[in-house]
Amino acid sequence: MAKSSSKSSAKSAGTAINIGIGEKDRNAIAGGLARLLADTYTLYLTTHNFHWNVSGPMFNSLHAMFMAQYTELWNAVDPIAERIRALGAAAPGSYAQFGALASIKDAPAKPPKAMEMVKILVEGHEAVARTARSVFPLADKADDQPTADLLTQRLDIHEKTAWMLRSLLED
Repeated sequence: MAKSSSKSSAKSAGTAINIGIGEKDRNAIAGGLARLLADTYTLYLTTHNFHWNVSGPMFNSLHAMFMAQYTELWNAVDPIAERIRALGAAAPGSYAQFGALASIKDAPAKPPKAMEMVKILVEGHEAVARTARSVFPLADKADDQPTADLLTQRLDIHEKTAWMLRSLLED
């Protein structure tokens, strides 16, 4: 029985991980993905909050738009968490962990006016895009194509969503 190298022999549930990415790189990528997960979940909660609390002349369109956006964000958290697990790390999953890892603020305690909600969501999507982009060099360096693919998909969605929301703020 051949011994595996210590660089890629991290244990996960008693089994060595040997996927061609060393432990140090896997941990760095998983750490970046944990920040992405925290940002995504925080943005999900904010968007859902705004869906519930939006009011004013654009209620119908914003209520529906926010629902589509929070549904997309909800569907995004699982693949991010599962990629963290595939890399051999534990995925964060508590509000305390998300609060410590997220780069975006929690939703305001008092619901803002509709266009302020839109502005907050633009900033949130831009922040999540920045977080995803910051992990990309780690995945690229480690030749981690599944993570790079995940990041590319998330970047596309967040940048397009920010653009669409920004268009609502133009005169």
